Amino acid sequence: MTWRSLSRRALAKKPVHGGPAHANGAPGLSRSLTRLDLVVIGVAQIIGAGIFVISGVGVKIAGPGIILSFLLAGGACTLAALCYAELASMMPQAGSAYSYTYGIFGELAAWIIGWDLILEYGMGAATVAVGWSFYLQDLLRAYGLVLPPWAAGPPFTGPGRVVNLPAALVVMGFAVLLIFRTRLNALIARGLVIVKLAVIAFILALGVFFVRSHHWTPLMPYGPGSIVQAASLVFFAFLGFDVVAIIAEESRNPERDVPFGIIGSLSLCSLIYLAVTLTLVGMVSYTQIDPEAPFSTAFRQVGLPWAADLVGLGAIIGITSVLYMLLLAQPRVLFAMARDGLLPPAVAALHPRYRTPHRMTILCGAAVALVASLTPIDKLAFLCNIGTLFAFLLVCLGMLVLRITHPALPRPFRCPAGKLVAAAGALVCLALMLSMPAGSWLRLALWLLIGLVVYFLYAWRAGRLGENKQA
Repeated sequence: MTWRSLSRRALAKKPVHGGPAHANGAPGLSRSLTRLDLVVIGVAQIIGAGIFVISGVGVKIAGPGIILSFLLAGGACTLAALCYAELASMMPQAGSAYSYTYGIFGELAAWIIGWDLILEYGMGAATVAVGWSFYLQDLLRAYGLVLPPWAAGPPFTGPGRVVNLPAALVVMGFAVLLIFRTRLNALIARGLVIVKLAVIAFILALGVFFVRSHHWTPLMPYGPGSIVQAASLVFFAFLGFDVVAIIAEESRNPERDVPFGIIGSLSLCSLIYLAVTLTLVGMVSYTQIDPEAPFSTAFRQVGLPWAADLVGLGAIIGITSVLYMLLLAQPRVLFAMARDGLLPPAVAALHPRYRTPHRMTILCGAAVALVASLTPIDKLAFLCNIGTLFAFLLVCLGMLVLRITHPALPRPFRCPAGKLVAAAGALVCLALMLSMPAGSWLRLALWLLIGLVVYFLYAWRAGRLGENKQA
């Protein structure tokens, strides 16, 4: 293949506007999700390890200023969510940012962002699994049950630690469950969300009696820069609305319901986060907050061990719903890429009865279980976040490009002040990426380099658009 034909292939684009891919004869996922299901899935994904675990890690970076970090991260996500909502209404297909990028920037850019999404959801699921393990072990210790050191955490995070066994086991358990119909999993998510919101209401109702205003000062003990750095970490707490875009093809009325699910779930969760964070840093001094299980240990410190146990149990349930949704999303990105021919056809195989990507669900679960069992939580969170911000950056830029190049395209949901929102979203996402540790950039670059090797060894020859397709 010549350089000219290769470049033409790399820039080949799918149609920007259209319905689900299975409308064109491609294998289709089961379309069974209602508007309520989408909001519930969004809330199930957003509220979890981000607030129950990562908030504690963020306090160690920014102190009481974590409140401002949540506001900054929430603002960035709101800008990106509006861009996602507009593009999802135009292209309601499995794959989310991957599918949008394919239609706007071409095949090579789509491959890069698809490869990035695999990292995002994989590392996100691993982060959540580690947080789940922390709360489980904290709850077990309250009743005198202690795991042997070798099974309690990843290497080099404590004396005798070798593997985080609970994290690995919970991942594989849910990977098996996710083989069943997406509708069944949405119903399970509803139950988990109800319990999770009840626990958050309990935290707020009881915790407010122990809030002391002097715990909120000094607001920025580690300087203004710590606010931005912590925002790049707690950004993880807002992830989830993009999962609604990932499963758009499984919605009954995606053009109308997906934007509602994205914006509705993010708005509700942002209000909850602000209230919960104010309560956490108001109950105890920021120097005494445990980064592994912040809320349960906060209640122990104010003399309410029974409340700590209840919160710990609720946190486990809440984190479970997030893990559930992340393990749901990752195989669907691979499914979308395989359906376009960029990955082997076996990846796109659906279960004959349940119409779910069962093979990739198990394989992804095994990979996530391995990573979760061996990697510290802070490394996982930063790696997930930089991958996510990269995806958000391209989505914001993609919406801006479409507003300029195709202003007349039908948009079932039209973002107000679209060009301004897209430009601001891109700038904020880039700023948060630049605030991250150099190690996160290095790991992202290495992962994307591996992806480019895979693309040029396989995907550019196998893609279904064909080398003669014009960009």
